[in-house]
Amino acid sequence: MQIKKVLLPVDGSSSSDRAVNYAVGFCELVGAEAVLLHAHKSVPQTLGKPNFDEAMDRMNREAQEVLRPYEETLSLSGANYVTRIVGGPSAEVIFDVATAEGCDLIIMGSKGKSDLEGLMVGSVTHKVLHLAPCPVLVIR
Repeated sequence: MQIKKVLLPVDGSSSSDRAVNYAVGFCELVGAEAVLLHAHKSVPQTLGKPNFDEAMDRMNREAQEVLRPYEETLSLSGANYVTRIVGGPSAEVIFDVATAEGCDLIIMGSKGKSDLEGLMVGSVTHKVLHLAPCPVLVIR
């Protein structure tokens, strides 16, 4: 099995930091492209035009802030990558993007920002393990 494209879902957590640092070396080793993904909450269309636009702008600014350090890490390593920002439930977004992008592997952290420290595997990671269309490498 050749791995050509790796999905890296990130949320700004220390677990995501470790996953991206691992993925940099992995992608370099196998010559894979990385798809850096941040999933944000959906914005309800019922907010109306000016409120919806303002909420989307805020979500996109926050997503860019989360992604910036990961993009710097990938750029400094010389990795080939693309960035995606998608709204919706995280596990479902990860599944959809992995499928749409034709990813051969997902590398993600074991726990996200919202998970309790005592849990072994975060709820999003747990869902991704069950939904994923490809293998998932979970980094502690």
